[in-house]
Amino acid sequence: MQQFTEHQVDGVIVVEAVGAVDMLTAPQLQEVVTAALERQPAGLIIDMTRVDFLGSAGMQVLLVTRDRLGSSTRFGVVADGPATSRPLKITGIADLVELFSSLDVALTNFTQ
Repeated sequence: MQQFTEHQVDGVIVVEAVGAVDMLTAPQLQEVVTAALERQPAGLIIDMTRVDFLGSAGMQVLLVTRDRLGSSTRFGVVADGPATSRPLKITGIADLVELFSSLDVALTNFTQ
């Protein structure tokens, strides 16, 4: 199974991550996100519902992505639980990136 997959919902690109997002896998995530952004979507959501470890390298990808986005592209992260939302809140990244508790909530928010 692929660790990072992508699909599109109403002009919003959703990148789903599975497993650990750490210094070994973060470069792959960055590649997938960069390729998605080249298509200039209306929005980008990184779904970390199935991530069981989020390391600093993974968090760095989120910050780099946020900094690369133009003002016309909305960015959000689905992170709920101790493995993902907790580190994002502790490091302050949750103050810089929109966090959502589920993909459904994020998509509803993005496509209104």
